[in-house]
Amino acid sequence: MYVALLGEKPKIKELHLGGGTPTFFSPENLHHLLAGILGDTHEAECSFEGHPDNTTEAHLQTLYRFGFTRMSLGIQDFDPKVQFMINRFQTPAQVQHITDAARVLGYESVNYDLIYGLPAQTPEGLRDTVNAVLSMRPDRIAFYSYAHVPWLKAGQRHYSEADIPRGAEKFKLYEMGREMLLAAGYKEIGMDHFALESDALYIASRNGRLHRNFMGYTHQHTRILLGLGVSSISDSFDAFAQNEKTVEAYQNKINKGDFAIERGHILTEDDLRIRQHILELMCRHTTFFEEGLPEQVRARLIPFLNDQLIEADAQRVSVLEAGHPFLRNICMAFDERLWQQKPETIVFSSAI
Repeated sequence: MYVALLGEKPKIKELHLGGGTPTFFSPENLHHLLAGILGDTHEAECSFEGHPDNTTEAHLQTLYRFGFTRMSLGIQDFDPKVQFMINRFQTPAQVQHITDAARVLGYESVNYDLIYGLPAQTPEGLRDTVNAVLSMRPDRIAFYSYAHVPWLKAGQRHYSEADIPRGAEKFKLYEMGREMLLAAGYKEIGMDHFALESDALYIASRNGRLHRNFMGYTHQHTRILLGLGVSSISDSFDAFAQNEKTVEAYQNKINKGDFAIERGHILTEDDLRIRQHILELMCRHTTFFEEGLPEQVRARLIPFLNDQLIEADAQRVSVLEAGHPFLRNICMAFDERLWQQKPETIVFSSAI
């Protein structure tokens, strides 16, 4: 459908197979899917998300044959009590096994996802998890804040509100994990991400080529992102479009020959300028306003200036080392739509 709309087959520069967890598919079904998208030969860089509990060597071999060289495993936390709360079970031994198998095959980059602020998470438990992760030496680590959104995911209910670390307690978990990663030789990349100096993400960061899209940080830059599948987001840089969020609604539209888009937004000139400034801050920690820093933005940045988290003059804003943990909050000061709408109820997860 996209090829027909575009008039030619696009050159795929990067393919990320996410989800959910695509390794719930059998290796045979993965082969069928990827053959249809990529064909026999391609030059795309390919990565996938996997669950250590259901990713097998057969999955790894199938994906590797199609050019997949980067793997991400969602670990979250190894503490059994936390795993019960979030319905996610895997052991360090499972993670080590699948990591070793990927490296033997020739995978070039392995990423682990960790989350702080999970229900029942403690400093001791998180410390044990990070130590276990460090012993496996993944190339990249994403260290995310737990997003408590039970109004979107009713399954987040193995626990009560009292089980969730908040405020200073949650931030201490982040600080401890971050300090452990930095002490182990990982370099902080933008927001939430850490990488070894040998990894392409760190090299791109050092060379000023780091880019961020809906999938996260990448060392490649393209303005066209096609999202295939349920709830995926497409981006043409001047517009966003999100697909239907349920399988039934998605299939119904596709079977009718319609694009399964649920909603979208065409960016205004102001949107595009703001997007570029936020992108510069998230990837390079500095941005320059040729026309001068808007007064309303300067006013919102005063708390960050007072806390010595940023530097700012009439045209430039730069995030200092102490401000890196607060990068998301700093970027929010630039988001005019966020400040115009100011929802009366909490519809987004907390920044920390």
